[in-house]
Amino acid sequence: MLIGRKVPSVTFRTRVRDEEVGGPNPFRWQDMTSDDYFKGKKVVLFSLPGAFTPTCSTFQLPDFEKLYSEFQAVGIDEIYCISVNDAFVMNAWGKQQGLANVKLIPDGSGEFTRKMGMLVSKDNLGFGMRSWRYAAIINDGVVEQWFEEEGYSDNCDSDPYGVSSPQNILEKLKEKQAA
Repeated sequence: MLIGRKVPSVTFRTRVRDEEVGGPNPFRWQDMTSDDYFKGKKVVLFSLPGAFTPTCSTFQLPDFEKLYSEFQAVGIDEIYCISVNDAFVMNAWGKQQGLANVKLIPDGSGEFTRKMGMLVSKDNLGFGMRSWRYAAIINDGVVEQWFEEEGYSDNCDSDPYGVSSPQNILEKLKEKQAA
């Protein structure tokens, strides 16, 4: 169980819009660290097998986006979605999804996911190495609550989804707040 563990220290290669770059693609590289994302904040981090995939694009990401204000109401500062995809793919997905609240973290090499113990092979789908679906409440870089889908394995025949749904996580946060 990861509860009580500090998140891995990783540098993420991101692309950010910068009008000074000019041209048709006004983006530049920007390195972001685990501390940049997690230090001094209480966040929901959720991970999924891939940008543009059906469950991720139809339910998980859009529902976190829709429920953002409810998460803020229970003390969450940010909601992050991480996937073993590069910054170009994650930015295109965020644009396609019309995101305003959830922030996307590109884990292109899978380093963060591997260090979290959640890297699995999805060769059966032609994906290669990807993340198992999970979510966590992370407070100042330390995992407080953990939501892992059942059946963690390489080349899993199914894509379980429910434990890491925003609705389930929000319910657990509200229960903890009421206790």
